Amino acid sequence: MAHRFIVEADGGSRGNPGPAGYGAVVLDPATGEALAEAAEYIGTATNNVAEYKGLIAGLRAAKALDPEATVAVRMDSKLVVEQMSGRWKIKHPDMRPLAAEARAVFPPSRVTYEWIPREKNKHADRLANEAMDAGKAGRQWSASDSSAASSAEGGAEPQAETKAVSVGWGASADLGKPATFVLLRHGETALTPQKRFSGSGGDDPELSAAGRRQAEATAAALAARGTVEAVVSSPLRRCRQTAETVAARLGLDVRIDDGLRETDFGAWEGLTFAEVRERHPDDLDAWLGSAKAAPTGGGESFAAVTRRVALSRDKLIARYAGRTVLLVTHVTPIKTLVRLALGAPPESLFKMELSAASLSAVAYYGDGNASVRLLNDTGHLR
Repeated sequence: MAHRFIVEADGGSRGNPGPAGYGAVVLDPATGEALAEAAEYIGTATNNVAEYKGLIAGLRAAKALDPEATVAVRMDSKLVVEQMSGRWKIKHPDMRPLAAEARAVFPPSRVTYEWIPREKNKHADRLANEAMDAGKAGRQWSASDSSAASSAEGGAEPQAETKAVSVGWGASADLGKPATFVLLRHGETALTPQKRFSGSGGDDPELSAAGRRQAEATAAALAARGTVEAVVSSPLRRCRQTAETVAARLGLDVRIDDGLRETDFGAWEGLTFAEVRERHPDDLDAWLGSAKAAPTGGGESFAAVTRRVALSRDKLIARYAGRTVLLVTHVTPIKTLVRLALGAPPESLFKMELSAASLSAVAYYGDGNASVRLLNDTGHLR
């Protein structure tokens, strides 16, 4: 089911034209929760150019959360609202390509525009000013700029300083800090050593004694590194128990994301590979040969898992831009995130080893590049 989002956007110029920046926030219309933020210092520009760029950034952030969403845009720029609504002509040549770029993000039928007074657009206005302040200081805006203001208002966690990073051969420099996913497979359950299919359609086993020891060892290692700023977990019990152990050590809360749950293995739940081969040989061959094939009995195909994991990935990248977040999840979601970051084919899922309580890591840059930094590290368990 497609989501509905509110996008609030703003832009400003200190001189008009002068040093300029924009800010945008994607909100949940039911709760008012900020789902994603975007801001950027854009150099010398006019107010109108900055406001259009804020609109484009807000729409793109909403699309990253759900490409099929419908969006209600709210801005305090009468010019942008009236031009994008089609009631005013776009006469200035600088505005026409920006308006076309904004219209290309979503089909126009899925976007509405509403003018709001400036005092009701404070979040986006604050982000725009943070971006301009960052530009004045000679750096790019990151989530750390927003967190400082948010802490003063009552809440966000402290962030690290922004650092310049290189994204590799042939790529343009991305001066923003990446969103880094530290991927933790849950600790062992009673089924893990027996190598039985254990997905989201089974009995939801808890951690074994060995699994609890692994969670404690991982918590100690991550506390020593001191880089994790948030913890997100699959809803399944083995992940929640692992995540809660780590989060307690780090002094963080655990957020649940249903998209991080394991594959539903249908009738194969609780069986070994050999048992599935004996009981459902044709279905197993089909599953091994195609990402679109599902396990027997209404299970979930790898293609279906990839769609929901990718949606959660995009949502979490937007939410934790510039931050390091621990995702406590399962074999298939972790392998899927690594596969997508590498641009590898679906069959690569069968060519990765992923031990219980192992750590992997992927960094996601603002220019769209991803970098696999770690895979199946179990050094903290020795």
